[in-house]
Amino acid sequence: MEIEQYPSTDFNAVTMLKWYVDCGVDETISDTPVNWFEHSEKDIQNQHVKRNSSTAAKTVANVPLSTNREIIEKAEKLAAAAMSLEELRQAILEFDGCSLKNTASNTVFCDGNSQSDIMLIGEAPGADEDRIGKPFVGQAGQLLDRMFAAINMTRENDFYITNMLPWRPPGNRKPTDGECAMCLPFVRRHIELFNPKMIILVGGTSASALLNVQTGITKLRGKWVDYTLNNIKVPMMPIFHPAYLLRQPQFKKQAWHDLLQIKERLGSKESK
Repeated sequence: MEIEQYPSTDFNAVTMLKWYVDCGVDETISDTPVNWFEHSEKDIQNQHVKRNSSTAAKTVANVPLSTNREIIEKAEKLAAAAMSLEELRQAILEFDGCSLKNTASNTVFCDGNSQSDIMLIGEAPGADEDRIGKPFVGQAGQLLDRMFAAINMTRENDFYITNMLPWRPPGNRKPTDGECAMCLPFVRRHIELFNPKMIILVGGTSASALLNVQTGITKLRGKWVDYTLNNIKVPMMPIFHPAYLLRQPQFKKQAWHDLLQIKERLGSKESK
């Protein structure tokens, strides 16, 4: 039988696998080599049954011990049991459901004034943050400090900072939805324990996770939304991440507009 040659100009992995199936290939890796010419047709059938049974057994054995839902439920229980910020930090240190912890140098929990009323929630630690163990200490963090200094606010006196993820994703990649879902219970408990009067979401990752939307930061930024905390509506605004502004400086004008909104909102609260 003549087999049609695979068209190399249309190569991709999926079509290659389909082509193998069309040619009758149903197995690519075997524990031991088999010379099928030395077996009768009955032997071949029995061998296939044996292999399929073995494969099924291996598949069952390799089922993950915990599903993503179970990991999230574990995070929820650990977070709920924390009665203080220090207990929450310890709960995060004990949590082993997120693989990012295995590649990170430090668990990055918080920085700033824990007695302030303003809470900033970023995305995830970068290389400098992972090395030092504090959020927003690298180049982006320095820009963040300058941004808030422009409206007369400092992290030492006026705001408190944490991240959606306490561990650095390898290569500073964007956190996945699954990683955010695992860490979200800790972030929500962090908000409850800190009890802020205003929340600033720094970047698209924290904004989409806490708002539970897929909308990009360019459409979310600068818009006030309410976060319900103990039956009280807390004003919350997403803003551009300073790392994004370093790459896209043309958006600094919009960032300045958002900062002025924050300053105005704080001023109106103080005057009441």
